[in-house]
Amino acid sequence: MAKSVTIYEKPTPHLGLPDWYGKQWQLQQSAKNQISDSFSLRNTARTLRNETKIRTEWDTRMNDARLDDRVKELKRWQEIFQKLASNLSTEMKQLRDEQSESENDLDNIELPLQVVAQCISMRDCRRGTELTYDEADTELKKELTVVEAVKKALSEKIHAAWVKLNKLEEVNFQLNLDLNDKTETLAIDGDNLILNRNSGGISYKPNALRIPKNSNTYETWQERCRYIRSLVENELKDTLSFREALNVMRKRAKIDTEAQQDATDYALRKRIYQTQKARNEMEWQKRKMQEEMESLMNELTRLEEALKNKVDAVKCAETRLENRIYRPGYELCRDEPQFGLTDEVIQLRKTKSELITKIDCTKATFNGLESLLIQIDRNLDDKQHSLMTDIMCLDMRATLKTGDRAPLINETERNIKLTQLENEIPLEL
Repeated sequence: MAKSVTIYEKPTPHLGLPDWYGKQWQLQQSAKNQISDSFSLRNTARTLRNETKIRTEWDTRMNDARLDDRVKELKRWQEIFQKLASNLSTEMKQLRDEQSESENDLDNIELPLQVVAQCISMRDCRRGTELTYDEADTELKKELTVVEAVKKALSEKIHAAWVKLNKLEEVNFQLNLDLNDKTETLAIDGDNLILNRNSGGISYKPNALRIPKNSNTYETWQERCRYIRSLVENELKDTLSFREALNVMRKRAKIDTEAQQDATDYALRKRIYQTQKARNEMEWQKRKMQEEMESLMNELTRLEEALKNKVDAVKCAETRLENRIYRPGYELCRDEPQFGLTDEVIQLRKTKSELITKIDCTKATFNGLESLLIQIDRNLDDKQHSLMTDIMCLDMRATLKTGDRAPLINETERNIKLTQLENEIPLEL
């Protein structure tokens, strides 16, 4: 039979209908399996996404909370250290002020030393019997010992204050170094706290999980913070005690020095009073002696006049006796006039001898009085020199009294001050 249409078939094997159904079933089963696997995969992926999202959010939130707690802890320690640093700076300033005042006291103590040394040297220039180891000399030497002891104590305390300041500087350096580290750490953790996934400047970091070689544990950090705080607090307590001891020592030294100065001034005033009293008594003795010497000189003049008068009387009596020797014959007899003239001559010679002896005794007494007067004048001069020396010492020591201890203008002001009547005296209008 002739073909009207030409049919072309592929030269490949054709499947039968059963095979086609089989292939179709197999394809459906594969599609179902893939869909089921895809569905499971989608569920697991969604679960994973949700879990990772939640875990990431919670991890981020927990780390934010940890960073916030860490920032708060750092701020708390920073506030503690800032307060300690402020207290330490205040204590160092007060210690420097105390040291400066002590150095001023040490500089000012040179004047009392020079004054005491000059007073001792000046009083050592006293002359004669006035060069004595009196109470003023003892008090001056005691004051010299007290002032030198105060100078030594101040020097030792100033050196100790310098050592203490160096220790405080070292502690302050450690505290400020730790405080600066905490400030930088606060800045870093504060920046980390505000970082999020939308922040700029975030990127992958190489080896972000590495641990620095010089890193410490949290317990070590806490121990370091407690150690710094304990160190600063102990130094503050020790510095406060030292500063109080230095202040007490300065005030006690000032009180001891002023008390000894007052004792020395009292001894000098007492010695001046004693010297003035002795000088006044000696001047009275001198005046009485001068009066006595004047009376003795007048008496000596009268004795010499009496002796001079006795010479003529002796001459007259002896001349009478001599003239009566030339009486003639029996007229040359020892009559009453003879006995009387003889007794008169003997009495006149005895009187003359007594007058001469009395004149010699009077001259010797006058010479003794004159020699004693010279000694009294010399002693008065020594006393006047000693008195002027003590007065000059007292005036020189007036420079040591300043402030409330300064000498008052007059005795009235002094009495008002001593009796505390300044509040009761009405103001002048």
